[in-house]
Amino acid sequence: MTAAILAFTRQGAALGKVLAKALDASLHVPARFAAEVGAEAYDSLEGWTARMWGEKDALIFVGACGIAVRAIAPHVKDKFTDPAVVSVDEAGRFVIPLLSGHVGGANELALRVEALTGGQAAISTATDVNGLFAVDVWARGRDMVITDRTLAKEVSAALLEGKPVGFASDFGHPCPQGLAEGPAELGVWVTWKTGEGPFPRTLRLAPKGLILGIGCKKGTNAAAIQAAVNEALTGHEPAAVERVATIDLKEKEPGLLVFCAAHDLPLSVYSAEELAAAEGKFTPSAFVKTVTGVDNVCERAAVRAGGTILVPKLAKNGVTVAVAGRKG
Repeated sequence: MTAAILAFTRQGAALGKVLAKALDASLHVPARFAAEVGAEAYDSLEGWTARMWGEKDALIFVGACGIAVRAIAPHVKDKFTDPAVVSVDEAGRFVIPLLSGHVGGANELALRVEALTGGQAAISTATDVNGLFAVDVWARGRDMVITDRTLAKEVSAALLEGKPVGFASDFGHPCPQGLAEGPAELGVWVTWKTGEGPFPRTLRLAPKGLILGIGCKKGTNAAAIQAAVNEALTGHEPAAVERVATIDLKEKEPGLLVFCAAHDLPLSVYSAEELAAAEGKFTPSAFVKTVTGVDNVCERAAVRAGGTILVPKLAKNGVTVAVAGRKG
């Protein structure tokens, strides 16, 4: 988690330095005494907040809570994308997570600040106050994507009302405390699959772990790659894709790079020798071997990147795609 700390006075800066060192965060103070305390200078509260909002995972305001509220108000959009925001008074007595308590990690950050200051974290989210399972916290800690925000809220509401919420996992996760295995009207399903779930109303949590092995003809555009990927991922959750893998000959293929950038996916590349060493049964192509030096690119690349084939080679408009899954 990248964090930035803003303090308004010398006393606040003293606490800010302690927090910055412990949290590996940057400290920002007014220009008039920035050099004196060894911190970065800021010119305006509005400008600093706007800049940090897009750069950092968490913002910590050392000072009056109201100042922090006014500063962040114009930028608040969505708890799934907003950074964590924490306010702590200059004496470190009270630590208040203001925004993105669960998904953004503000509650967790507040507890860390509490431990550093010896103060009290004032956590107010309902599931925490009542000691209940928090689906967003559970998913975040396991790098899972929440596929339906409305259902996620319904899960929390049901638990607060004392209603049973079911649980199922394709990966052998033990049932979290507070949820129930077996039939239920509403439940949580950990899966890479799409479509109908094991409960009448099913919230799917998709762990990051799908790998796309991709091969393509020279000059293939991103739209053609996207179309082939869409078809290959039928029945699987696109948000669970964690990376793309291919042969090193395609490392600078423009269409592939545009596709990866559009989805913020890292690209892993392997030599023909590395792909040939991948273990498993693959769909061979004599033509591909004459061009690349290996009989299959997409399946071998997906396996070489750490996956087990879920969807074998699919060919469409000069693109080949295989989907593999990495478990654990």
